[in-house]
Amino acid sequence: MKSFLTLAVVFSFSTLSFAQSDIPSAKPGVQYGKKVKAAKAVSADKLAQKVTPEAPFAGQMEGTVVEVCKKKGCFMKLARENGESIMVKFTDYAFFMPQDIVGKKVVLEGTATMKETSMERLQHFAEDAGKSKEEIAKITKPVQEIEITADGVLVVK
Repeated sequence: MKSFLTLAVVFSFSTLSFAQSDIPSAKPGVQYGKKVKAAKAVSADKLAQKVTPEAPFAGQMEGTVVEVCKKKGCFMKLARENGESIMVKFTDYAFFMPQDIVGKKVVLEGTATMKETSMERLQHFAEDAGKSKEEIAKITKPVQEIEITADGVLVVK
């Protein structure tokens, strides 16, 4: 029984690693996850007007990708005019983003919520993004921020 369980775990990880090499390049029209049609999307900058701690926003959102997880593409961040960014994760880790999506304009469908992100979680994201130890050490407190859970992403340009 133990050998079966070990084999199942090894197979799961090997399947995941093979799947990473199959992520299509971020070209206009490429979809990840659920199919998304670009219509009536709220810009990343206007999203703050639509989301409160009591009321999430569900629908389409658009923005330019400024960062992606360097380990496996398990999150990305959208730019805002104020220099901050919006974290985007993917429902149930059902899909991942390629490294070449940085700089691309995307439309995504999902839910945006206002939440507090712990210092530990922020440090973990910074580590996954390839930040230096010095940059990670500067993260010393939690932040209140918008976070998006996306069901699908469409590369627009």
